Amino acid sequence: MIAAKFIKGAILGADGSTWATSSGFAVSPAEGKALSDLFKTPANAFSNGINIAGIKYLAVKADERSIYGKKGTGGICTVKTGQAIVVGVYDDKLPAGSAANVAEKLADYLIENGY
Repeated sequence: MIAAKFIKGAILGADGSTWATSSGFAVSPAEGKALSDLFKTPANAFSNGINIAGIKYLAVKADERSIYGKKGTGGICTVKTGQAIVVGVYDDKLPAGSAANVAEKLADYLIENGY
């Protein structure tokens, strides 16, 4: 079995500050803050979209834990933990359901370890 993986990703603080990113993937402070704010009012994701690294995604799911978006044949999965936000960008080689599973499991791991 081929391991499912994102093409780009980041871990942000719950406030939207950047903790870590994959090479060449830059989440601006304003984008991080806006994403953090979307978790406070998830319904806004449907009207505002999800803007990360200069790309706007159409929201397809949004609640207090997870916000997912689509752009073309790929998309983005973001999941909030107690202290962090996991961000994963995927392309057409990774099905949306698999991408969501990877992001959710990483978030669960962070939660289990106090983040």
